[in-house]
Amino acid sequence: MATITAAMVKELRETTGVGMMDCKQALNENDGNLEAAIDWLRKKGLSKAAKKAGRVAAEGLIGAVTDGTKGVVIEVNSETDFVARNEQFQGLVKMIAQVALKVGADVDAINAAPVGSSTVAGAISDAIATIGENMTLRRAASLEVTQGVVANYIHGAVIDGAGKMGVIVALESTGKTDELAALGRQLAMHVAAANPQALDPAGLDPAVVQREREVMADKYRQQGKPENMIEKIVENGLKTYHKEVCLLEQAYIHDEKGKPVGQAVKEAEGKVGGPIKITGFVRYALGEGIEKQTSDFAAEVAAASGQK
Repeated sequence: MATITAAMVKELRETTGVGMMDCKQALNENDGNLEAAIDWLRKKGLSKAAKKAGRVAAEGLIGAVTDGTKGVVIEVNSETDFVARNEQFQGLVKMIAQVALKVGADVDAINAAPVGSSTVAGAISDAIATIGENMTLRRAASLEVTQGVVANYIHGAVIDGAGKMGVIVALESTGKTDELAALGRQLAMHVAAANPQALDPAGLDPAVVQREREVMADKYRQQGKPENMIEKIVENGLKTYHKEVCLLEQAYIHDEKGKPVGQAVKEAEGKVGGPIKITGFVRYALGEGIEKQTSDFAAEVAAASGQK
């Protein structure tokens, strides 16, 4: 059986908001497996957490830039937040975003792209040598439409076009460009706040949907619900789940009555002067998915001095 540490319990508690003792029991019941423990808590009705939130570790900046019908978002990581406030690093991020806008979202292609007498990879190496801290272009994504706009929004902006979170949203339309751009920015702000996982239910990962289905079914089964009722209850539960994670079905943050995003976009067509279709969105939050390395500073000092 795995050893359940205080750090593991703390992480599960921060992820789910469930009490310490329940978290410890969940980890014990699932041999220390965090994901399984989250599901165990959900089946008990103790947590609504859909997945591990994950405390992000990487520092750096998210850059986003658009040009009419296309846009890109990139993540450039550094070791410390101090470097993210360095003007040279900030300029590097903006330069890489502009290059990505021209060559596309393939990281290798961006690194190989010429910049002056060098390449993007060379510029990053030069910055590492000058600033004295490791940094890397971690990822990039792009969107493009035939007609319409790609809009962007930077949350926690450090400089124009770069900050702690970046979103791009693509709108296909023959309508007024300025009105589309304004709507696109509002939608990008919504994506930043609501963090949708897909445009609509068809875009969700089937494995994730199946996991939701199984967790809900087990939860109601443990509550003693009849088998012939569980399927219907689960289907209704999935509809609620779709409203939580699908962009077009989420309650629009800019509408006081919380109308669905899809309805808000439809209603905007009159002002824009043509049909509007959201063809895609990308949301990058700094360091998401990268595990943070933590250490016990007092223990390190004691170890260095030969104490136990």
